[in-house]
Amino acid sequence: MSQLFSIRFIGILIGLGFTVAVLWAFGNGAYTVISEGQLKPATAEHEFHKTPNQYAWSFDGPFGRFDQQQLQRGFKVYDEVCAACHSLKFVAFRDLEQLGYDEGQVKAFAASKQVPDVDPVTQEPTTRPGLPTDYFPHVAYAGAGNPPDLSLMAKARHDGTNYIASLLTGYTEMPAEVTEEFPDFAIPATGYYNPYFANLALAMPAPLADGQVTYDDGTEATVEQMSKDVAAFLTWTAEPTLDKRKQTGWPVLIFLLFATVLAYLSKQQIWAAVKPKKHG
Repeated sequence: MSQLFSIRFIGILIGLGFTVAVLWAFGNGAYTVISEGQLKPATAEHEFHKTPNQYAWSFDGPFGRFDQQQLQRGFKVYDEVCAACHSLKFVAFRDLEQLGYDEGQVKAFAASKQVPDVDPVTQEPTTRPGLPTDYFPHVAYAGAGNPPDLSLMAKARHDGTNYIASLLTGYTEMPAEVTEEFPDFAIPATGYYNPYFANLALAMPAPLADGQVTYDDGTEATVEQMSKDVAAFLTWTAEPTLDKRKQTGWPVLIFLLFATVLAYLSKQQIWAAVKPKKHG
């Protein structure tokens, strides 16, 4: 009896100790957040940074799907504008067939690009025309900054699709109130003001201008249209199986629901003849 009491007493002490540790950690963290928020001075980056605009996308929601025409327009924007600086190292040329391009179009596009290779005779690095099985080649950028690879950008940023579209449409002159409230804040000589970027300054100049590309489907190529199209395309590069995942998900959910109902009815049938014992 005394041994059982000792075990229970020790268990209670351990539980209390764990509870106290959790409460202390929570309280200390809350105090740190509150105190830092009160003591940390306001900054231009905090006051003037904007959250992404919320756009309507064809692939939103459980029944949403990619719009192939929009993806093709976005790919055109990437190829003619963004590809000069940004790579797509996780995308193979043959993946473009998912956008509705046929095998011949994919082969022709791949062949128009030079990919790295090794000379079989001299073993020296060389290049050759791409094949559908090759991946988009790395972009050697000679300017300032280090342009990121865009393959997973829509996943690498919070609310990535809206973030990309907002960023590309967000270039503007720095408002006068920024310097009025924060006289020490200044955009670097090589920077461009954009309130959707974390520090308000981008090394990349505004990449898009109205009419910069000519869409095959006749859509007017405004800055907003191109921004949304390339944002949708980069969402596809980050999650090319989105449509298939949604198509698979619904049958699985329906099957699980059916299996749950079947299991419940089976349980009722099996235990129907078993009467509970009466006490007393």
